[in-house]
Amino acid sequence: MLQRYAQFADLPLELLPAIIQHVVKPSHLAAVCLVDHRFYEFAIPLLYERVFIYAWHKEGKAKVIKLFRTLAEYPHLAKYVLQLAIRDFPKALQSEDHDQILDACLAGIRNCINLRACTWTRHGSLTSPVLETLAECARLRELEINGENAGYYDPTILPRFSHLRKLTLIMPSAPVVANLLPWVAATGSTLQHLSIICKSSTRVNDSILQQLAPHLTNLEYLYLVGCPKVTHEGLWAVISCNYRGIVGLGLEGVSTAFDMAAFSQRCNRAGTLSRLRSVTLTVDEHTSLAEWQQHVLDVLSNAPLQQFHISTVGGHVGHRLSNDFCKAIVSAHGGRLTRFSVHRMRMSIDSIADICRRCTVLQQLFIVVEQGDLDALGPCLAQAPVLRAVHVNRPLDFGSEDVPKQSYHQILSIARQCRPSVKEFGFNTRVFQVERVHGTAEDGSVQTDVVLSSYENPEIPEQFLVVRT
Repeated sequence: MLQRYAQFADLPLELLPAIIQHVVKPSHLAAVCLVDHRFYEFAIPLLYERVFIYAWHKEGKAKVIKLFRTLAEYPHLAKYVLQLAIRDFPKALQSEDHDQILDACLAGIRNCINLRACTWTRHGSLTSPVLETLAECARLRELEINGENAGYYDPTILPRFSHLRKLTLIMPSAPVVANLLPWVAATGSTLQHLSIICKSSTRVNDSILQQLAPHLTNLEYLYLVGCPKVTHEGLWAVISCNYRGIVGLGLEGVSTAFDMAAFSQRCNRAGTLSRLRSVTLTVDEHTSLAEWQQHVLDVLSNAPLQQFHISTVGGHVGHRLSNDFCKAIVSAHGGRLTRFSVHRMRMSIDSIADICRRCTVLQQLFIVVEQGDLDALGPCLAQAPVLRAVHVNRPLDFGSEDVPKQSYHQILSIARQCRPSVKEFGFNTRVFQVERVHGTAEDGSVQTDVVLSSYENPEIPEQFLVVRT
């Protein structure tokens, strides 16, 4: 009697979605759609759920055109789009081609009836018709746009987005900043997350924040990047008007006049950071690091911190994160910290070992490691029981980016010393997936080897988003 072995087709149909959801690469999902009608039914929503077009994608501009033509011509596919991220868009087109592409773009957006989040950041590609069409998307709750409107879009359209939960403005122009007050007044009751990313622009200042503050009472996440005219006075205006309590706070490249000591005193007196779970801070080269670190510890003393990010401003690499400061952060918050991130600041291997040993729920670690400490890094990382992602940066000499490419074999050696929970390992600009391959030895025993493969996730790795200045 022939014995029949179980096949993939014998699996219960209800398990198929649970299996397919682990396929993240779009090309792989597209292949899954071609298997049969059952695979298509479960895979096609995942293929179109999150659509990303980045500037470094090969033939990115051509893909944008194909994307919007598809969304315009096939509404049954467009309805699956929940997140649309357009970071590249063709601008240099003949007028006839431009009109056709714009028509397809607008029709495609209209067909995205379930769109929840939209990112449109290419300078000069966001126009009034696109904004007006996006404003008609009834379910849109998250918006990230380029804030330079001159000659491209009318900023008075912006207050029409009146039910946003998350808003990110990149390089806002003066007219856009001028429309922030009516915009926040319109959407402030639902707005929970506000990010303003400038580049040393003075347009966003304490006065602007003080005007916005009464309308930001439900805000939970506030990130200010490259705003050199924002001090503790403007930030306090927002936080002191807040009803719910800030959960995530980012201050990157704010004013050198920001008084961390005064801010700490006000927050601790009023208990305004009692819900703070994530903080991102930068320090400039002229600040006394020892005093600043003590004030930061005071600010965070009453916070249930889970994520800690710290960096220097711009390209400055002179500061070294002290062992005492790292030890104090771990002593106060180590039992809760899931992410510890350090960029452009040297730190000792002893501090890294202490973080890995005492942060028992740590999942993500981004660190700066000296060349001479790399051989000792593996045993440190092995002490972190649930670590999932590691990213190692080498310190750059001031004003120089001439860093030798690290040996793949040394990176692999470090990854092999990590616990099996580690799935992602990065070094400088390279990111790898850590995979464990099982095989059978000559004696019949099962052996496991660690290999580094290409990063498959279509989204930008988190370590490249932590510090933007």
